[in-house]
Amino acid sequence: MTSLTLLSPAKLNLFLHITGRRADGYHQLQTLFQLLDYGDEMTFSTRTDGQITLSPDLPGVAFEQNLIIKAVRKLEAYKTADAGVDIQLHKRLPMGGGIGGGSSNAATTLVALNHLWNCGLTRNQLQTIGLQLGADVPVFINAQTAWAEGVGEALEPIKMQPKWFLVVQPDCHVSTAEIFLHKDLTRDTSAIKVAAFLERGGKNDCEALVRRLYPQVDKALNWLQKFDRNARMTGTGACVFASFESAEKAQQVQALLPSDLPGFVAQGVNQSPLYKLLPPN
Repeated sequence: MTSLTLLSPAKLNLFLHITGRRADGYHQLQTLFQLLDYGDEMTFSTRTDGQITLSPDLPGVAFEQNLIIKAVRKLEAYKTADAGVDIQLHKRLPMGGGIGGGSSNAATTLVALNHLWNCGLTRNQLQTIGLQLGADVPVFINAQTAWAEGVGEALEPIKMQPKWFLVVQPDCHVSTAEIFLHKDLTRDTSAIKVAAFLERGGKNDCEALVRRLYPQVDKALNWLQKFDRNARMTGTGACVFASFESAEKAQQVQALLPSDLPGFVAQGVNQSPLYKLLPPN
């Protein structure tokens, strides 16, 4: 038996501009995916009887509907018949938080099993498969903080200066589909260049709408912006974040969090641990 334990990291959208909408309904966007040194932990242990197991069960998520199992199924055509796996998931990232928990789990599964099962898929092939599972999956497969365009799949790795983030989780679950389908969503923001973002920053085009629909997100941002006026929401929410120059400062603010606002401190990283397992393009 071969076993592999990996961090399945969270991400933050440091900004999120929606620049248009395609004929197929998908949104054109620009964003900067910042990977974090915090996330779920996944252990993969190979089997020789072809069986696939996942523990523990995620409440309310059927086995075959779990993105982890969907990722496994995508690789079954490339494995030997007797190759199986036991997957253990230590879940720390909230579902529906906008920090990529499910997408990161799927990406980690694809990269880990491509390695353990000797599937022989290239990085580009893994990213193509990942995109079928979700727009955020390719960035986790690429395992690098990146500027993204298209629907989030056109990636350009970017090195960011070290920062620490306080990520706060309001008590609500935001539906990505609801936000992207909403008639009031801003969809015509002008495209910008990387240099313009690094100089002037950006915004999250989903934030105003989510704050209006989910008072818990609005409350959390109002609180966090007392400490960082540039605090914002990640993805379609619900999580919000503030950035700090040191872990100590982030932890000082974390200690002040109201009891109904859980949060964690993490450092931004330019590569995730998956990078060392990535095959060539």
